[in-house]
Amino acid sequence: MTERLVEKSSAAGIGWDLSDLYAGTDDPLLNRDLEVALRRAKDFERDYRGKIRDEEGLTPVKLFEALTEYENILEQVGRVLSYTHLLHAAQSDDQERGALLQSVRERSTDIRKHLIFFELEWLEVPESRAESLLGAPEISRYRHYLEKELHFRLHRLTEPEEKILEEKANTGSRAFVRLFDETLSAARFQIECDGEVREMNEQQVLALLYHPDQDQRRAASEGLTGGLRSHSQLLTYIFNVVVLDHKVDDGLRSYQTPMASRNLSNEIDQEVVDTLLTASESGHDIVQRYYRFKARLLGLDRLFDYDRYAPTFPDPPACGWERSRSIVETAYSGFDERAGEIVRAFFKNSWIDADPRLGKRGGAFCSSTVPSVHPYILVNYTDRIRDVMTVAHELGHGIHQSLGSERGYLQSNSPLTLAETASVFGEMLVFHRLMELETDPEVRLGLLCSKLEDAFATAFRQVVLTRFEQKLHAARREEGELSADRIGHLWIEANRPMHGDSVELTENYSCWWMYIPHFIHTPFYCYAYAFGELLVLALYQKYREEGRDFVPRYFNLLSAGGSEAPEILLKKMGVDITDSDFFKGGLGILREMLEEAEDLGKAIHK
Repeated sequence: MTERLVEKSSAAGIGWDLSDLYAGTDDPLLNRDLEVALRRAKDFERDYRGKIRDEEGLTPVKLFEALTEYENILEQVGRVLSYTHLLHAAQSDDQERGALLQSVRERSTDIRKHLIFFELEWLEVPESRAESLLGAPEISRYRHYLEKELHFRLHRLTEPEEKILEEKANTGSRAFVRLFDETLSAARFQIECDGEVREMNEQQVLALLYHPDQDQRRAASEGLTGGLRSHSQLLTYIFNVVVLDHKVDDGLRSYQTPMASRNLSNEIDQEVVDTLLTASESGHDIVQRYYRFKARLLGLDRLFDYDRYAPTFPDPPACGWERSRSIVETAYSGFDERAGEIVRAFFKNSWIDADPRLGKRGGAFCSSTVPSVHPYILVNYTDRIRDVMTVAHELGHGIHQSLGSERGYLQSNSPLTLAETASVFGEMLVFHRLMELETDPEVRLGLLCSKLEDAFATAFRQVVLTRFEQKLHAARREEGELSADRIGHLWIEANRPMHGDSVELTENYSCWWMYIPHFIHTPFYCYAYAFGELLVLALYQKYREEGRDFVPRYFNLLSAGGSEAPEILLKKMGVDITDSDFFKGGLGILREMLEEAEDLGKAIHK
């Protein structure tokens, strides 16, 4: 018998209120904003075309006026795009929402075509004149934005070419991103266990991998694999197209390596990225030592890939939505009341969608929307302790984005290298709050193991995902279109060094690359997670040493948004990202946590 199972959750019915953006899809302001933005974009083109490159006529005041109007137009369009994106994420299997999102993307492209000239003309300003303008106090608000744009001077095309690429993206890469999201949101996975067949969505089957019973975890593994393989042809094609599209873009824009464009956006050198990746890989012994320890805790001779997230004790405590809210609010308020106020606003004003309903996009994210509104958070809450950490993580993003909004649309968001700072820091705050509340040694060990596993998922696994992407893009460029089996081989090849002989990677695991959205949405995003994890471990240690003196500098870091380069901002925090010892220092903290877990395990099993 097959039945549809909607997993019970205390967050059932907890959805977001998007009315701060628009009252609904029939809100006349939605269409009006696009019409006004198009008119403003045409006026902007009429008023400023040819004048930005005019070395004699471009004064700092005129440049400031142009930047202000340019930013305001982008924010007006961004408001509509944010709204339709959030609607679609909340119910990705709704065709009307998908059609609305596509329509808005097409209309935003029409608007963007009238603005492209501005960026290109700024790149044509002679270097000496650009330096003079950048030094003018009148444009200090936009200085870093303009500096960053100049870094792309060698990679921008002519205006007609840029317009073509912008318009074709709606039927190219963006279309395939939407297809990927809708395919995974609509996918159903058959889970057979104890003679019963249950139907789950992606989020539910992934949650089952945390079940205390190994048979349930094995069934989840087989069900996830079966569901992915039923979509293998389509998902493999999507991956091939997106990777090929990336190659074409790199060729057109003269990027020498697949990671070059992401590094430039992140304002980080490849040498620093390589240092990060190598430092992370030097800590694989920590991961393997932990998994051997976990196998002993679980009474297993060896761990399989589907055992990695098993709870260390049979009955891990559940955590309902309201208790989660209390824990998270208290943890953030204990750090600083300003953080607590922002967190309370998310819960009080329904800026969070937590219901794990069918058709909703899987995973979790925080959308910054536009500076004049506020961020929104999507999570799929299933009453597990680790879901509390997910809420804490996304609220960290919410705090970061809320504080950065003061910098305006063009500079509110930090590059990916710093984007995970507040989220991972928030996880640490909530983890320590949970440890303070818990007195049961077994539960404390479970919390500690869960936190280690979360740290491994960022400090190590995200580097594995980056290595996989490197292999994937290289193979696609050298070999042409890749089969699912070939990609699966690359996936296992990238995963094996982290796990060593401590975890057996099954044949099923070879296709689990298919459901990871970062590869499709934002190629080479993943190393930013590892950067953020190791950075936060160092910053959190500073917080423990400095106490309240640390807090103002931390808030200054978050409030800066993207108004300065990460290297400069972090130097103000006493961090040198070019120093490999910085990354390795974070690994040392993980070793200490592992030793604490091992000692606690010995005490429990005396």
